Amino acid sequence: MSMDKELIQKAIEPVVEAMGCFIVEITVSKDNDVTLTVEKTSGEVSLDDCVAINDAFLAAFDKDAEDYSLTVSSAGLDQPFKVLAQYVKAIGSQVTALLKGGRKLTGVLTSADEDGISIRYMARELPEGKKKKITVEREERIGFEAVNSVCPLIEFKK
Repeated sequence: MSMDKELIQKAIEPVVEAMGCFIVEITVSKDNDVTLTVEKTSGEVSLDDCVAINDAFLAAFDKDAEDYSLTVSSAGLDQPFKVLAQYVKAIGSQVTALLKGGRKLTGVLTSADEDGISIRYMARELPEGKKKKITVEREERIGFEAVNSVCPLIEFKK
């Protein structure tokens, strides 16, 4: 029998939160391969965090009775945000948002709540009556219904 995601979340969330982390995703395959993805509220998830969460999971669920395998990992740097806590953690940092309709915005995430996000970005615009485009700063509020994905912007410095 497949393990229940809600039961897993209820059992493990207090331990995860006590460590300053939050659950990003729980997946359970038909073969009971459980993947628990977590992220730290501030800073990065350490190997010790993953081990402690793994141990708490093993204490909560009898491996012989449930017959499962468990993987605990941190959310990838290049992966799209999945939960509001990831957006909130990223406020003030560079992100790339892919919007429905194919539009792409790269800028600073300035706010995030249950309804959507705000991004501040630079745009090239043609002022009325002028022949040359200028660069202007814009901030745009975007509802989650208009968002396909938002990822942290990873830049490599020379």
